Amino acid sequence: MKSAIWISRRARASAASTHAAAHSLRHTRRIDRPAAAFSHALEATFATARAPSPRSHLVPVPSFSTTAGEPVVDGYTTMFPAPPVDRRAGVIMHPTSLPGSYGIGDLGAEAYAFVDWLAEAKMQIWQVLPLVPPGRPIPGIREDYWSPYSGRDAHCGNTLMISLPELVKDGLLESAELPHPYNVRGDVDFNAVARTNEPVIAKAANNLLALPDSHDLKAAYLAWRARPEIETWLKEAALFDAICKTPELLGKDWWDWPTELRTREAAALEAKRASSTASIDEFCATQFLFDKQWLAIKAYANGKGVALVGDMPIYVGGHSADVWANQSLFLLDGDCKPSAVAGVPPDAFSEDGQLWGNPLYDWPAHDAEGYRWWAGRLGRALELHDEVRIDHFRAFAAYYSVPADAKTAKRGSWMVGPGESFFKGIEKAVGGAPIVAEDLGVITEDVVALREAIDAPGMVVLQFAWGDDERSPHLLHNHYENSFCYPGTHDNETSQGWYENQDEKTKLKLANYAGISDAEGAAWGFIRMGMSSVSKACVFTMQDVMGLGNEARMNTPGIADGNWAWRVGAPGVFASATGEAKRLAALAERDQRVASTGPQAPLKKAEAAAEPAAPEPAPAAPAAEAAAPAEKKKFLGIF
Repeated sequence: MKSAIWISRRARASAASTHAAAHSLRHTRRIDRPAAAFSHALEATFATARAPSPRSHLVPVPSFSTTAGEPVVDGYTTMFPAPPVDRRAGVIMHPTSLPGSYGIGDLGAEAYAFVDWLAEAKMQIWQVLPLVPPGRPIPGIREDYWSPYSGRDAHCGNTLMISLPELVKDGLLESAELPHPYNVRGDVDFNAVARTNEPVIAKAANNLLALPDSHDLKAAYLAWRARPEIETWLKEAALFDAICKTPELLGKDWWDWPTELRTREAAALEAKRASSTASIDEFCATQFLFDKQWLAIKAYANGKGVALVGDMPIYVGGHSADVWANQSLFLLDGDCKPSAVAGVPPDAFSEDGQLWGNPLYDWPAHDAEGYRWWAGRLGRALELHDEVRIDHFRAFAAYYSVPADAKTAKRGSWMVGPGESFFKGIEKAVGGAPIVAEDLGVITEDVVALREAIDAPGMVVLQFAWGDDERSPHLLHNHYENSFCYPGTHDNETSQGWYENQDEKTKLKLANYAGISDAEGAAWGFIRMGMSSVSKACVFTMQDVMGLGNEARMNTPGIADGNWAWRVGAPGVFASATGEAKRLAALAERDQRVASTGPQAPLKKAEAAAEPAAPEPAPAAPAAEAAAPAEKKKFLGIF
């Protein structure tokens, strides 16, 4: 299914506009945009995510005669094969890890400073973890959680990231209403952030709601809320949140709610909606504020030539608006509880396997509705990001099903996934989607075949390369072009921490194979290797860029406590990291991972967008407004 719309190797259209379009955007330094400009730029941002850009794998050459004995074309001796022009590099850091004065990294000044730092380092990718609201503690059940991979709604944003000073700039708060700065240097204490910041954000949301409808900011909110692609998920997420806050239902999973709410009886839902208007409106307003701040950062990053790569877990949480509002699309029993759940089987690392507990999809039901729900989910992800990594991609080929009453993953069995029909369905619904396939773990031939059929890049991880198998795809000499190369991901130790825990045999192998030494440091040795890989993209954790050990590890799989809290430092840290930026830039230039300025393949007429012009003072560019309306609804693949 290698269609021109899906992910063509010859016409690599970039939803991120990371090269041609990004460089034509105004590189203005942000900052405050009027609400009317925000509304204008919002639609432009959404449209730009779907608009192609003129990136090509090869420099165009004239057509040659195929008749033997005829003269070749003029200039033949100068027509040499060209290497790929779309090699990129970037950094993984979740927004919560940014500096900030209010306990957590937020979407304010330090996010823009980080984008500036990325541009200085000639990085073209900022990869983040899921932006969804994280899993929260439940008293008596789990006390410390906050995982972005266990969100309560796959479409919502994490409102704890909302910048409080930005709310002051919008006129929704007074400076005196902000809390005193706290935990400026330490890791995130999510409980303290929720306790301290959420009432302030709620006040700003209600101040927004109190504005007259004619006010620019209020008008932008009402327009955003009325958009069909927003309204579809927002109304369900807001009602779900309101029900969850009902005192007698606190801490209960939705399948333990009263029957009329559990089974979504229309009269009961309307009654609850009517009695929860204030709560629902506040929820919607906070989601708008998240979107406003995040999309301003996205526009600014795109203007600096930086694409935002998101992360989408293939499964959603059981206790979520996604499952409650779409019960027919999941494998549930007569009591609305999951009848089978996700996991992975026992292996060398776990004798019991991993029991994740997420409800499984009813794939025939998704196919019957033309993958409408999935199209909406991917559409929302591509509003917030330029490209999306799908976690546990292998489940599209075959997934592991565990009975819901099982205590471990030992009793599970492999089931056939939707395969190519899923991607054909998505293509039919909305066009292609710029995805990265997380193909780690037990990867069988069918997984590789599926990834190659859709021409999506896979992943290679340098930390996985140093066993005794010389055929390992993670070894540098076995890398393949259509891949993202990582020294490690958020699940791994930092490169320095990993190196310190290796035996002398492995360290000797690293020295002989890659020249890694104590003098250079393992982190920068892995960065150097990643840059030299044939992989079209290499992405490094910020912890590795700073050469940190395992004290800076983001999370440890299988352990619920103490994860997700790492922060890069106090405000101003990026100004002191110019040495690291210059070092990255030098390696990126050496290994041709900088924005291409060479010849580009001619665009089809439909792909050509007008020269963008950003409204003042916003960094966003309404480039895609000039594109054909049909293009606004397409997700054109970039790989």
